[in-house]
Amino acid sequence: MVYVIQTALELGFMYALVAMALFLSYRILDIADLTTDSGFVLGAAVSVTVAAAGHPFLAILAAMAAGSCAGFVTAFLQTRLGVPSILAGIVTNTGLYTVNLMVMGWSSNVSLLKQSTLFTMMKETGIGGTWYKLILAAGITILAGLFLVWFLGTRIGLSIRATGDNADMVRASSVNPVFTITVGLCISNALTALSGAVVGQYQKSADINGGTGIVVIGLACLIIGETLIGRRSMARNVLAALIGSIVYRFIYAIILKTGIVPIECLKLVTAIVVALAIAGPELKKWAAFQKRKMSATARRGGK
Repeated sequence: MVYVIQTALELGFMYALVAMALFLSYRILDIADLTTDSGFVLGAAVSVTVAAAGHPFLAILAAMAAGSCAGFVTAFLQTRLGVPSILAGIVTNTGLYTVNLMVMGWSSNVSLLKQSTLFTMMKETGIGGTWYKLILAAGITILAGLFLVWFLGTRIGLSIRATGDNADMVRASSVNPVFTITVGLCISNALTALSGAVVGQYQKSADINGGTGIVVIGLACLIIGETLIGRRSMARNVLAALIGSIVYRFIYAIILKTGIVPIECLKLVTAIVVALAIAGPELKKWAAFQKRKMSATARRGGK
């Protein structure tokens, strides 16, 4: 049981970076960025490939740089070529499939056998004992979350937030929305690639199909967190992404551990959990409306 909890926490922290990325692109910029799926694989592919060459630290930075480039392409298609945001993400996502294959040496998967990773290096220090993976994953995610909160409070961060609210108003204030959208999508995709990079070194492998459905799962994690703790401040929003990711991973782990659902049906269960998470706010409103309706009916019946 301890192993299940530990693994759920580790994965929850690592995948929370995707939820943070979607918070920036979807909640702040109001852009449905579908680059996420292949951007995650890009981060894993670059990280594993560079780590295999003996540079695990450089692998993380290289993955984030690659993710930023993917975000730039999506932003360029959207802001300069007039491609709708959803289609821009789809186009970049499609193109990245080939790019990811190139990075992995035209193989559908690559692996790290005896090469060092951030996690093996952390283990060698003796810090954290058997919890060393959780400490490293939590440290990376918390640092990224603190950076995101700080960045969104800076002048350019406030401009990005304003762009998502009203791009015309930002343009009237002599701020170029093309620049703010580009910066926002670059940072968002860098966070997604960071998640893929950490997961790649954690699993010691990268697979071309490893990012399938990541954007939906990340959005579900974000909504779960927002439903649980609300959206009152930037710090609270970033925390919601983290909490939602951990809760989602615990739900996933419980389903696997208890065997309530056959492993063959796991994709269906995942789809149901994601659908319920996304529909959660509307279901909550519907339940509140039904409660008010029943109360009103009871009062009329009493008279």
